[in-house]
Amino acid sequence: MTHPYARELGDFLRARRGRLHPRDVGLEPGGRRKVTGLRREELALLAGLSTDYYQRMEQGREVRPSDDVLESLAGALGLDDEERRHMFTLAHAARRPMPATVSRAPERVPDSTRRLLRVMDTPAVVLGRHLDLLDWNPMAEALLGDPDGYPPDRLNMLLLMFDDAFTSERTCPDWESQALDYIGMMRAAVATDPTHPRATAIVGELSIRSAEFRRLWARHDVRESVSGTKSFRVPEVGDITLDWDTYPLPGNPGPVMLVFTAEPGTADADRLQLLAALHATRSAPATTGE
Repeated sequence: MTHPYARELGDFLRARRGRLHPRDVGLEPGGRRKVTGLRREELALLAGLSTDYYQRMEQGREVRPSDDVLESLAGALGLDDEERRHMFTLAHAARRPMPATVSRAPERVPDSTRRLLRVMDTPAVVLGRHLDLLDWNPMAEALLGDPDGYPPDRLNMLLLMFDDAFTSERTCPDWESQALDYIGMMRAAVATDPTHPRATAIVGELSIRSAEFRRLWARHDVRESVSGTKSFRVPEVGDITLDWDTYPLPGNPGPVMLVFTAEPGTADADRLQLLAALHATRSAPATTGE
């Protein structure tokens, strides 16, 4: 049976090899090529490995590369620091026997974190390790839409990202970039437990029903900690561009809090406050006269 970490490592190496072209590494393409990226033998040569040894690594067969071999591969593939850490995490895990049982306790949001969410005056959500939406505040509901009515197992940022019914009225101009951020976070989670049933269910479902997800997942991008800028097209107030950051919560790995902020005094901050006011008005209980 193929070790799940070795299989994940092989997929990662294959995706990174496909990203490189001969001229990127000082090689002449030469003749017609059946592959878009480097051939296995070309990468093996650059890393100082035998082609057979490297091929077995990509195939997830019983290979336990040393750290020196991994360093050579990182250099040959031109990995950045985050990708290098990801590769080492997978390779080190592949050296160890898979435990008979893995602790997979249900994720929970501490009461103190829930209280913090409610007093924050900016949109914030808590995401589980597989991007399940565990909690959110009213500002997030105003910005992202009301998740009530969705079954709990469907409240997942990746599933919602690829659900046209949920996102049709709140389209994002940089949708693919945002999808890659979430996919990269899922890749990082899979690296810690490739056989987790929740990850298997989400990735399996999206791989079956979305060609776009299959294309982006095959890139094998990884994100450990994520921050950036996102634009939202909200019907009530128009486009809003916000900065966003993730903050780890207790646990190993534990949930993360994802927080959206706007620069004070900007038009985006004004639109966000207007959206919050409109949402509060709609959510306020109706009063009846005497």
